Amino acid sequence: MGEYDQLISVIALTMGVGWASGLNLYAAVLVLGLGGVTGNIVLPESLQVVQDPMVIAAAGMMYSLEFFADKTPGVDTGWDAIHTFIRIPAGAVLAAGAVGEVGPAMQVAAGLVGGSLSAASHAAKAGSRVLINTSPEPVSNWTASFAEDLLVIAGLWTALTHPVLFLVLLLLFLLLLAWLLPRLWRGVHALFRKLGQWLGFVDKDAAVDAQTGPAAAADLAGQLRRLQALRDEGVLSAEEFEQAKQRLLAGTEASKADPP
Repeated sequence: MGEYDQLISVIALTMGVGWASGLNLYAAVLVLGLGGVTGNIVLPESLQVVQDPMVIAAAGMMYSLEFFADKTPGVDTGWDAIHTFIRIPAGAVLAAGAVGEVGPAMQVAAGLVGGSLSAASHAAKAGSRVLINTSPEPVSNWTASFAEDLLVIAGLWTALTHPVLFLVLLLLFLLLLAWLLPRLWRGVHALFRKLGQWLGFVDKDAAVDAQTGPAAAADLAGQLRRLQALRDEGVLSAEEFEQAKQRLLAGTEASKADPP
């Protein structure tokens, strides 16, 4: 039973550090470092480097910077973009260290899982922040940022003290993420397309044609559904939707009137 409990604890810590790194890497390192140096948690030997005072000081300094950057609209998205290249590999390294000295194969496997979890949680954080930044008030940014900080602390505490509960909650989180990420992607894609149209980088008619295709090449109902989706995503306003629909219908009528 003891070996089973130890195995579950290792799995929970491995997945926990990977998941937490994608949300807030520096908070995750601080929680592990301070918990280890105060004796509240016992870390694997390969992960005890986070207890070093220099590592704790560096993580504390970077967390202080992130605390303010992550709560400033626009700055948070830039910060997330830069940290795509930091959080994911760091999550993989921390996850590999969490399994201890059990052999290179296990450490590589743990690194792959940890890096993937870090990438998933980072994508959810960064994507949601892009959409939150469409709101002019800063309160939503502050709320999201504080919630993420608390989630990292609570998640790691749960992984260390109640590993089975953490693994169940992590599974639910991943199921939610599978549903949420495609919707976040569509929202971010529509937002950047709209921004490109405002700046003149994207031609609106060309964007609509790329989504609907030539009038004669597909069925009319399907093209109208795609136009409706563009309107629902915010790419087209109601007026632009009507104009595009009329252009599509006119093209269909023309193709019927002039068969090849």
